[in-house]
Amino acid sequence: MRKKNKQSVRDVRDIFGVSESPPGDTCDNHTAQLDGPQEEKELPGVMKTSDSLPDDASLNSTALSDGSPDEEGSFTVPRSGSVSILETIPALPVHSNGSPDPGQSVQNAVSDDVYLEKNIPPETEELSFEVSYSEMVTEIPKRNKFKKSEFKKEDFALTKFIVQKTRFGLTEAGDLSSEDMKKIRHLSLIELTAFFDAFGIQLKRNKTERVKGRDTGIFGVPLTVLLDNDRKKDPGVKVPLVLQKFFEKVEESGLESEGIFRLSGCTAKVKQYREELDAKFNSDKFKWDRMCHREAAVMLKAFFRELPTSLFPVEYIPAFITLMERGPPIKVQFQALHLMVMALPDANRDTAQALMTFFNKVIANESKNRMSVWNISTVMAPNLFFSRSKHSDYEELQLANTAAHIIRLMLKYQKILWKVPSFLIMQVRRMNEATMLLKKQLPSVRKLLRRKTIEREVISPKTSKVLQKSPSSRRMSDVPEGVIRVHAPLLSKVSMAIQLNSHTKAKDILAKFQYENSYGSSECIKIQNQRLYEIGGNIGQHCLDPDAYILDVYHVNPQAEWVIKPQPSF
Repeated sequence: MRKKNKQSVRDVRDIFGVSESPPGDTCDNHTAQLDGPQEEKELPGVMKTSDSLPDDASLNSTALSDGSPDEEGSFTVPRSGSVSILETIPALPVHSNGSPDPGQSVQNAVSDDVYLEKNIPPETEELSFEVSYSEMVTEIPKRNKFKKSEFKKEDFALTKFIVQKTRFGLTEAGDLSSEDMKKIRHLSLIELTAFFDAFGIQLKRNKTERVKGRDTGIFGVPLTVLLDNDRKKDPGVKVPLVLQKFFEKVEESGLESEGIFRLSGCTAKVKQYREELDAKFNSDKFKWDRMCHREAAVMLKAFFRELPTSLFPVEYIPAFITLMERGPPIKVQFQALHLMVMALPDANRDTAQALMTFFNKVIANESKNRMSVWNISTVMAPNLFFSRSKHSDYEELQLANTAAHIIRLMLKYQKILWKVPSFLIMQVRRMNEATMLLKKQLPSVRKLLRRKTIEREVISPKTSKVLQKSPSSRRMSDVPEGVIRVHAPLLSKVSMAIQLNSHTKAKDILAKFQYENSYGSSECIKIQNQRLYEIGGNIGQHCLDPDAYILDVYHVNPQAEWVIKPQPSF
């Protein structure tokens, strides 16, 4: 009866989806005797070791012949005689007899098995910026019960998103005016609150830890104060100049330096350079040629660590931790992060964008500097997300893990993270239209309240008012429907009327100006740095995507002016 009711021991090959076993392996020969005779074949992708495995060897002691996957999904060849851990297979709770835990689904253990072949492209998914994120996730918690996810080091664990351009193109955060970006920040915070509310998570914004920063120097000075000082030298700067110098020093000779952000550098030199930077940087007397890339990397970390408030707000982290405990898909995590980035102040967002661009240059040299996405995020998380309040050890661990994961998402989705969702831009347009309508209604209300006084007035003032309005109406009638007048102050003194059709793009208008107004090579070079702007109407200022269809933008904002001018840079 014991033999009849005894459950068969599950073979490791059944768990991980492998049907054949390599010959000559002690552990596999033992399981082959239990399962009966099988055809002997070489197991592809598994490296045999010369030494026999101990009796208590775990299942994770299997190694890939092509090498174990590193942090970015590429494969590195393991050292001879060593056994690497197969980290692509998630941990599966097992009993002492080797059988899986009854509460654990076997299929979950093989879900990532397809990624063992490095030639398989990562999963791709389309991402839309047209529909509100909170509306998209409203029904998700009701339909699906997410399983708790773990942070994976492998790059293929992060979905590859494809953002389809709409007829309006894509908009960078720096393409909008400062007034419109203020509205974007407020709308993003409202959207982020509704987004978390869809999951039953309350976005509790604790009081921001206000630490009075220094007014002079470099370290411990708020970003806004640094930028105010820098704009006296360069009015268009968006990232602190000292930070840009740190980037340059590391890029000069440190991109291939092994462990560039894990080394501490010379303590005496770092202290000396810090004191000199505080005293001499703003007067342009600091000598940068003496500084080594190691000291620059150390001071870069100290720069962010000593800011009065962290670059990224930690008051959102508890909600992110709760969301991550639900185990949502990467798309949901990105949407929450995207809204958080859009809610950042301009100085923080621009600095974060420049920082992530710099880190991706470091990661591009991972084969030499050994700084992967995982390493960069782990080292930099405490410097970019920090709280001066007291927390328990468990809360500190949660904060560190979640912050590191957020930085990995930023590094992975660097190219699309700074795009402003089109549904937020449409809300800004509606807000501006409501403001314009209110301004138009105020005079009419005053006239309504003073009707008796107006009726007693003579006709001449009325006729004068009509004459004042007629030029503008005549001016509007001069421009037919579907025709815009484009001004290019730096290229031509005369504006150009352009008839729009359904295929006219912003780059077509730029090309037309280049053809009509460029008479020399200098003019051709000029036009390459020019962009078409939509100014006024229901938007403050909007630098249009070269692939934007202008007729669609015209229909949304018929009162706008169209100007070609240079695009500002960092």
